[in-house]
Amino acid sequence: MICELEDKIFNVQKHGFEQIALELFKLQSTENILYRSFIEAINIDPGKVNNVASIPFFPVSFFKNHDVVTGTFEPDVIFESSGTTQTGNSRHIVKSANLYRRSFTDAFQLFYGSPGNWCIAGLLPTYLERKNSSLVMMVNDLIGLSKHTSSGFYLYEHEKLAELIRYNEAASQKTLLIGVTFALLDLAEHFRFPLKHTTIMETGGMKGRRKEITRAEVHETLREAWKLDFIHSEYGMTELLSQAYSSGNGLFRCPPWMKIILRDEDDPLTIKPLSAATQSGLINVIDLANIYSCSFIATDDIGKLYPEGSFEVIGRMDSSDVRGCSLMYTV
Repeated sequence: MICELEDKIFNVQKHGFEQIALELFKLQSTENILYRSFIEAINIDPGKVNNVASIPFFPVSFFKNHDVVTGTFEPDVIFESSGTTQTGNSRHIVKSANLYRRSFTDAFQLFYGSPGNWCIAGLLPTYLERKNSSLVMMVNDLIGLSKHTSSGFYLYEHEKLAELIRYNEAASQKTLLIGVTFALLDLAEHFRFPLKHTTIMETGGMKGRRKEITRAEVHETLREAWKLDFIHSEYGMTELLSQAYSSGNGLFRCPPWMKIILRDEDDPLTIKPLSAATQSGLINVIDLANIYSCSFIATDDIGKLYPEGSFEVIGRMDSSDVRGCSLMYTV
């Protein structure tokens, strides 16, 4: 059954999102001991779950103190978050690194086209300086797929990176700079010039290096420094094998195998129905790629969901930890 699901999730339009989600729920509610215990604790009968809205979502905090796994296996890799508090980092036990690779390469292809058409530069200090970062694996693989001779990581080499960007701009070479927020702000302070062929993508994270400011303020600073209309963003976390992307204005879109659902702020088990109007609530994520962990994650993020399917992250629960990869929020 699991092998069949691996084939289905990246052909979700053919098989139907809800059908695959319900198949995964049936599997994980049986084979994931921790998730099964959670379902029992909140008095949900798995046999009565017959639509996505009735699936119980697993609190993301469980990844901090437990191994969240479906079935029994030897992991290919264990991803760890870059938490900044004393409560411990989240761990994602990943059976198949290739499943993760397919998720991020297919999503990149969907939103940005072939990596081979880009020069890809990673500005990810602190992530490169620790092990087991899912973000570093993703960017490293995209760099390899780009096949551009100047693609690579630029740790604290701001002058060298600026020189590369200037060179590529003169050559009209499409360039993608993926950077943690504080490093992009550092770069923008010292190297300011107009960009026409370069896309800036921030992944969030001040890491205590700078005063926390909103995403809108970050994007305004970066736009002004490089005379850009939009700054791109990535929405991802250690506990997910898929990412959503924003091409500007903080509005994210998911790949077909990932979906955002909102839950009530006062009742975590109440899912807000789909609506023709914009609504706000706490963000639940269905990530079909999380076959071997849990596909139904209740995050600590507050968001808005728009009728056409895009979403915005607007805040964070007061009691939640500040995450290393967290985006800047407005509340």
